[in-house]
Amino acid sequence: MTDPTDPSPTDPSPTDPPAVPLPMFPLGMVLFPYMPLAVHVFEPRYRALVRDCLRDRREFGVVLIERGSEVGGGDQRFSVGTVAHITETSEYRDGRWDVLGKGTRRVRVATWLPDDPYPLALTVERPDQGDDDIDPDALTEADQAVRRALALLSELGEVGRAPATYALNPEPRLAVWQLAVIAPVSAIDQQRVLEVDDANQRLRTLTQLAADAAAVLAYRLSGG
Repeated sequence: MTDPTDPSPTDPSPTDPPAVPLPMFPLGMVLFPYMPLAVHVFEPRYRALVRDCLRDRREFGVVLIERGSEVGGGDQRFSVGTVAHITETSEYRDGRWDVLGKGTRRVRVATWLPDDPYPLALTVERPDQGDDDIDPDALTEADQAVRRALALLSELGEVGRAPATYALNPEPRLAVWQLAVIAPVSAIDQQRVLEVDDANQRLRTLTQLAADAAAVLAYRLSGG
């Protein structure tokens, strides 16, 4: 977690690539690589962010807010997030925006810069590991754990992020992130998954979180 009011950098790794400035959009949700993003932009500072991004690289970073609100500033934020690439925008007459985007790559905030007028940070890429060597058994186990949790949620009459009959992406590296999106776990738990660098360890973490969620749901279903 990073306090944006503290300008001191986090400890860099000797192997870190150079830090680059990036507009940042702290949100009450986690964005994962390859996954879609839809935001309604109404604050003046983030309207300016959208305009600047459209003139430049069409990219901004998304980090999860740990404490505070999306509106008004003064929040505390996690330091690992995902870069969003803007794919489509629609501007209202009053200056608000609807923005569609897609997660591309994970980044770590090295230093928060002064808001000008929106949040800015120096960021370094956080490369994924093991994407080309994903254990199919670990993927199957995570898939089953997520489906069980979603099925129990449905039995309780609650709507999950996807039905338990979802179709898993045939591309393993995309399937990992898909499961992270639809698993019925908290945003803090999703952040834990995002911060894991190795794909197979990410699956193991997700399996445990989904199993824990299923245990709570099963207890509720039993009348406990």
